[in-house]
Amino acid sequence: MPDSSFSTPLPRIDLAPGLNIARLVCGLWQVADLEKDGTTLDPVLAANQLEAYAKAGFDTFDMADHYGSAEIITGELTNRAGMGGVRAFTKWCPEPGPMTPEIVRAGIVERLERMRTSRIDLLQFHWWSFEDPRWLDALREIEALRQEGLIGAIGVTNFDAAHLELALAEGIEIVSNQVSFSLVDRRAAGALTDLCARYDVKLLAYGTLCGGFISEKWLGQPEPTEITDWSRMKYKRFIDAAGGWATFQDLLAAAHEIGRKHGVSLSNVASAWVLETPSVAATIIGARITEAEHRADNLQIFGFALDDEDRARLEAVFARMKMVPGDCGDEYRKPPFLTASGDLSHHLNSIAPLHPALPDPNLPDRARVFSGSRWEPIAGYCRAVRVGERILVSGTTATHGADHAIAPDNAGAQTTYILDKIVAALRAHGAGPEHVVRTRIYLTDAEDCEAVSRAHGRFFAQHPPANTLLQVARLIGPYRVEIEAEAMLSA
Repeated sequence: MPDSSFSTPLPRIDLAPGLNIARLVCGLWQVADLEKDGTTLDPVLAANQLEAYAKAGFDTFDMADHYGSAEIITGELTNRAGMGGVRAFTKWCPEPGPMTPEIVRAGIVERLERMRTSRIDLLQFHWWSFEDPRWLDALREIEALRQEGLIGAIGVTNFDAAHLELALAEGIEIVSNQVSFSLVDRRAAGALTDLCARYDVKLLAYGTLCGGFISEKWLGQPEPTEITDWSRMKYKRFIDAAGGWATFQDLLAAAHEIGRKHGVSLSNVASAWVLETPSVAATIIGARITEAEHRADNLQIFGFALDDEDRARLEAVFARMKMVPGDCGDEYRKPPFLTASGDLSHHLNSIAPLHPALPDPNLPDRARVFSGSRWEPIAGYCRAVRVGERILVSGTTATHGADHAIAPDNAGAQTTYILDKIVAALRAHGAGPEHVVRTRIYLTDAEDCEAVSRAHGRFFAQHPPANTLLQVARLIGPYRVEIEAEAMLSA
């Protein structure tokens, strides 16, 4: 039972049928930070700390395959008497590669074994590069394991709105998306929240306190010059991207004044602002295993409500801030890389292309990329051919693997998949979307123009190519859109 010393009960929400969770989820990323020197925590002692959280009503825990021994510690906790009501979420974050049934099952079984359970309450999936389409194979196999009973519900993590919509259009039963969301990083309040309303998906918000920066401790303080823990290294990058330390101090001051008005902390204000977003099921707070705990203060989040004056005060500061660039999850996939380690291009560049460029044995200035479509050998064409510095990409449809048509009823989702496929072919030739100089788009229905154009804009807004968009009578196969492209590596 929850500790009676806490006067305000912790609200709960149904994330999925049979999955009732606390609206404050305890995140266990701190375990990886504590174990980065190679010394693991004692699972029994660490589980004792988590048990105190669970008994106080904070009984929902979030972790990942790379959060050190967090899964093992949680397994110790959930197998104790009286802890049957604990909810445990984990993430599987594989390196891009083949996602066969055997590989996916092995990844999930490892999570089950480490957590000492027969069923994962919420399995969340992360993928490093959407240009490798095998993330859809992985989600299909995860869905099969859900139906088998090894997984209670499926979530994703760090998915942008476009790729979450693509997965949903493919029939994957996704209940949640875990993303960064805070007064500093407000990206999730836009297209992602709109999508969640249409598909009844919920957000799990992390980074709501920016690694502890959004607190009285940092109000009026000089900009830090040395940061030692991973979490604050990461969120200092977000603060810089949002306008810098001086503007951040204005934000803290506004939240502090709102907190004084309501008799709560500025951290409570920051969390309440995120939690009042309709798409947000819960925020993820750090479970302190070796540091001071803030359970009583966190409960104050639910003892007050922001009013119009409060929101206007925050909006006035937002108007002076910069939006964190891109969509949710872009910080892991493209510049500026807003992660603890900074630039991840070395990691992304080490991922081998799914379909490499093959040199022409007779014409040394040419190379070709084949994408595996069954029509390529029949019709005698390739996905993309490079001639010197010029790259020509064939008309491309949303065909996954040999012949699977992606999202037949969703032109926007098809466009996202097509442009991922085109960019993957370009990268195999040493180019990227910034090298594209022309695109041609063929639609079967002019009503799809806006959805397709918005998807095109997400890929090319920074380096707009010449573009032609045409309505045609029909395309071959169950496709609503087909796109071709041309790129130049140099002038």
